[in-house]
This record gives sequence, C-alpha cells and structure tokens, in this order.
Amino acid sequence: MLRLIGMELVLGVDAGGTRTRAVLAADGTVVGRGRAGPGNPLSAGTAATGRIGAAIRQALGHRPPGGVRSAVLGLAGASALDDPAVRDRFRRMWSGIGLTCPMTVLGDAVTAFAAGTPEPSGAVLIAGTGAIAARVDGHTVTRTADGLGWLLGDEGSGRWLGLRAVRAAARAFDSALAARVAAHAAIGSRDELVRWAQALPLDAIAALAPVVCDAARTGDPDAGRIVADAVRRLTRTLDSLRSPGPVVLAGSLLTSDTPVRDGVLAGLRARGVPVTSAGDPAAAAAWLAAPTRTRYATLLGPARRSRPAP
Repeated sequence: MLRLIGMELVLGVDAGGTRTRAVLAADGTVVGRGRAGPGNPLSAGTAATGRIGAAIRQALGHRPPGGVRSAVLGLAGASALDDPAVRDRFRRMWSGIGLTCPMTVLGDAVTAFAAGTPEPSGAVLIAGTGAIAARVDGHTVTRTADGLGWLLGDEGSGRWLGLRAVRAAARAFDSALAARVAAHAAIGSRDELVRWAQALPLDAIAALAPVVCDAARTGDPDAGRIVADAVRRLTRTLDSLRSPGPVVLAGSLLTSDTPVRDGVLAGLRARGVPVTSAGDPAAAAAWLAAPTRTRYATLLGPARRSRPAP
C-alpha cells in the first residue's frame, strides 16, 4: 500500500448528467478512485449531493478526509448553486464527509477542457446527454453557447438525436429507422411508440443515440440525415464562440467512435483547427486543484499533454 504520511492529497471530482467520478492523488499519483450515479444538481435534484459524496468517500477509502489539502469539483449544472438551499446541501455534504479544505466548484466545461490540453485557453465542445460549447481563457469560462436543455437547445446531443429518431419513427413507422426504434423499445405499433415515448423520462430518450449512430453507419438515410444535422448544429455552436485556441472534444458522442464525432472532427481538421480529445475529467480536476501543476501533470498521463484527436 502506498505510504501517504507527509504527502499532500488533492481531490478532483467530475459530476455530470450520467455519472460522477472522483480521483484522489498524492504527489502526482492517483491513489484512489470513486464512482457513483448522476451528479448534476439541475437534473438529478437532491440525489446529486449524495452521489457526489459517495464517489468521494469511495476515493478516500480509509484515508482521513482532513488530509485533503485542496479540491476541485467539476460540476454540470453548477448554476444550481446560485440557490442558497442547494448551496447549503453541498456544504453539508462536504463537511459530513469530514473534508476541511475549501470546495472549489468549476463548471464541467473547465475540467473537460483541462482533460484535453495543457493550454490555459481555447474552446471545448461537449456532446453527451446534452450539448454545450465553452470558450476558456486562463482556465475560466468566458463565454458559452447552447447548453440550454432539451426544450430550448442541446442541439446535436444524445437526447437531441433520440428525440429526432422517435419523431421520424412516428412519422414513418414503416421505415427502417422506425424498425430499429421499435426493437429498442420492444413495441410493435405507432400507438405503442407514442405511449412509450410519453412515459419515458427524458434521459431515457438519449439511450436511442447509439441506435441512430449504428443506423447511420449502415447507410440508413433517415439516420444519416439526423447525424449530419447534428454535426452541423454542433459545429455552428462551437463556431459562435470565435475562439482562436485549440478545441477539445468531450462527452460520449465526441470521444467514442460515433459518426457524429467523425463528422465534427473531419470538418474542424479541414479548416486546420487543432483538435484534441478529453481524457479523464476527474483527474483533470485533481490537476487543477494541485498547488504545483507541473508535478501533477503525470496523473493525467503523457497522452493528454499532446493528445491529438485520433
């Protein structure tokens, strides 16, 4: 077991709409990891703090929480902390664990950006369940685009893809894409599709994104049009920031092998834009928390220091 006496501990947390991850590091080495469910307080509500706390406790293991010298929490839905009641829940969670260091909360865009490049400034495009782009200057978000939620935006996101697939299936239930949606939903008629979609929580709609991507890969015309539109919208969102620096791609749609990633990447490279892929945002949060970042750069791995998107 790694001996930690006399060594400073730093904590990084990435709390998103799908899962929460925590990384504990000492002297540039990861010594503990934790995982839990969704930690976005806007979408997960009061359950978010419990999940974030669970991930932190798992990362700490049997180590005394008072030994953590600094911490950064990369939080999706960070604006929820503008509400005093939400802010109080986070404070109680923090002190309940026994952490005595300040809780530095950053938007998840900052930690995602840091997970992809050592540069302090540039832009990050995130497309997972939702979608947002952010311009980052000196590891501070200075401008954002989209991130408006499913009703007003999140264009090109997993939920956006799922909604368009359901709508396309409802309009043409005899199409090949509708057959894939019906198989996913285990239903057999348009009426059943309508009932199924109306009863689902919105996050479940995003589970159709892989169905759309797989269909587009095999040449389905409806899925292909949806994916092409997603690529256009994500690129437009990013371009609205007018950021001169490198671009980091983050979120499951842009870091996994998807046609959405392929399209966005091809378009940016054709314009000569330097593009990298985000690594572990929880580790990046720990790096941001470190008092001496050069010493902690190793915990993100050598690939992150100069990682072009493959």
